[in-house]
Amino acid sequence: MHRRTFLASAAATGAVASLNTSFAMAAIDNPLLAPWTGPHGGVPAFDKVTVDAFKPALEAAMAENLREIDVIAANPAAPTFDNTIAALEGAGRSLDDVQTYYGVWTGTMSTPELRTVEKEMGPKLAAFRDKITQNEALFKRIEAVYASPAKAKLTPEQQRVTWIHYTNFVRAGAKLDAPSKVRVAAINGELSSLYTRFSQNLLADESTFIALSADDMAGLPDSLKAAAAAGAEQRKLAGQFIIVNTRSSVDPFLTYSPQRAAREKVWRAFVNRGDNGDAHDNNAIISQILKLRVERAKLLGYPTHAHWRLENAMAKTPDRAMALMEAVWTPAIAQVATDVAAMQAIIDAEKGGFPLQPWDYRYYAEKVRKAKYDLDMNEVKPYMQLEKLREGMFWSAGQLYGFEFKPAPGLPVYHPDVRVWEVTRAGQPVGLWYFDPFAREGKRSGAWMNAYRGQERFQKPITTIVSNNSNFIKTAPGEPVLISWDDANTLFHEFGHAIHGLNSDVTYPTVAGTAVARDYVEFPSQLNEHWLSTPQVLGRFAVHYKTGAPIPQALVDKIKLASTFNQGFDTTEYLASALIDMKLHLAGDVAIDPDAFEREQLAKLNMPPQIVMRHRTPQFGHVFSSDGYSAGYYSYLWADTLTADAAEAFQEAPGGFYDKAVAKRLHDDIMSKGNSIDPADQFRAFRGRDVKIGALMRDRGFPVPPGA
Repeated sequence: MHRRTFLASAAATGAVASLNTSFAMAAIDNPLLAPWTGPHGGVPAFDKVTVDAFKPALEAAMAENLREIDVIAANPAAPTFDNTIAALEGAGRSLDDVQTYYGVWTGTMSTPELRTVEKEMGPKLAAFRDKITQNEALFKRIEAVYASPAKAKLTPEQQRVTWIHYTNFVRAGAKLDAPSKVRVAAINGELSSLYTRFSQNLLADESTFIALSADDMAGLPDSLKAAAAAGAEQRKLAGQFIIVNTRSSVDPFLTYSPQRAAREKVWRAFVNRGDNGDAHDNNAIISQILKLRVERAKLLGYPTHAHWRLENAMAKTPDRAMALMEAVWTPAIAQVATDVAAMQAIIDAEKGGFPLQPWDYRYYAEKVRKAKYDLDMNEVKPYMQLEKLREGMFWSAGQLYGFEFKPAPGLPVYHPDVRVWEVTRAGQPVGLWYFDPFAREGKRSGAWMNAYRGQERFQKPITTIVSNNSNFIKTAPGEPVLISWDDANTLFHEFGHAIHGLNSDVTYPTVAGTAVARDYVEFPSQLNEHWLSTPQVLGRFAVHYKTGAPIPQALVDKIKLASTFNQGFDTTEYLASALIDMKLHLAGDVAIDPDAFEREQLAKLNMPPQIVMRHRTPQFGHVFSSDGYSAGYYSYLWADTLTADAAEAFQEAPGGFYDKAVAKRLHDDIMSKGNSIDPADQFRAFRGRDVKIGALMRDRGFPVPPGA
């Protein structure tokens, strides 16, 4: 999301001023339309937001943006980079600001009133975007700049920006005939409504909880009992215990609860989100989405939605993405079979009398880890304090990129849980980092990064504003928040997205920060996970919440020794979702029953029955709450191939993961470039060659293909 100041040719200035009178009048009464003011180049006025301001603000900002577009399209001067492409880079600033507020509220502060606004505004926003991409006069100007011999005289970044604008318009249907454009716009509107319904259904199911008795909680670590009790108390259910129906609550329970019946109860509630045959069931919605997506793809000239989506990704084609997934799938399920046998042996030795089921997997995997590596991850958790790990993230980013983080109290926030830090390098401002760590009603599940404002040097230097959002369970006042090793990895992962944005050093907002190909954007974030396990971070910041003692080296050694443990489960759970996503979008123009398709395709893949997809189809928000990761969930594996290879560059260096020369190359060739350079060229510049799969296979403990 880019916050941009409108730039038009001098001849158009008067026209813009007169056209924007109505917008200026609207801004007087609507705080969401007011320019950002205050320190750091202006900050979002989160304290001024009201739900009833969203609809008029969005409508006024869209109207203003369309007026700006009309001025660019009607410019009598011959098309040039400055009066067309650069002008587009400057348009839509007010709408970007409003959508920043809107994105924060719909993602973290949802209410019934806001959900009503979402249902109405989703189709309107889709129609607005189509009005721009289907503006023939505007596209002719973009096409003229793209085809002009003068393009060769532009800077490489300007050429890249021109290519992106041209490609985006073509892919949106700018070259279609009039009837096809009308149909594409109608499809986009229908899809927008369906995405909203899907997301709201999922949020409704994730807002539920599983009530448990004291007996159900028996044998759990004290920290998990306390969190379950605190969650109940927050909902005015004092004396009870609840597991909220989100991954951050469910996974720890399934890992540590010895109560098999309670595990099954919690597991079934979680895996059936969006799939309960009730008012929040998503199956019919998914079927409609798939039909509309393939119709749109064919209108745009592609055989399937997957071919359309991957055209401008690193993978380029579904075949290349499938080849990578299939290469990893076979060794992954082979490893699962080995691991399941080890778990079943423990069940049989305990005279359990049952075959391992999906709700048993995490619990018995921990027993195998304990038996094989003498490692109980519950022993690690007392050293995983959220606040200390945040300090560790700051420290490692400082070592690699020279960042310094200083609390910035007093800036407006949208919830009391949110805190803000000022980020500098060598005393110069870099940006702001917002942190929203805790789960609450109305906040979508998971963890993510947002850019409230992108970095740029277009008219003047503008620093970025980024945020990280998590769903940790809040403890009682004064008690530290202890998180799992997996959650700590996720924390570093999402912070990797944030520092990708903070490192951005480009001129134009379209190519800033994390605005890169979907199968490349996860690379910097996945790479940042590696710094959690470095001795420097663990020794300084993984300290016991009671004694302050650093995590024992013997425990660190066990974590390292067991680093490839459970890779069969992790890889299979993820890849099953990625493969079903791709297969759904390669199926073509056929009616699909999502539940039946999922079952049949997993059977063909020989999916281990003890594991379910990480995201079952009816709850697959990555894929069905927007176009987002549709036909693109493979991106995490693609990016992890880059990540493992890049990590070996540090491992091979004299200074390891803190080697200054490698860190500088990482910054100069990748982290600072955004989308100003083709991602394959970025990686090639950093590594000195194209990526190889060998590092990925070594990292997961799988057999390495010859020559990889």
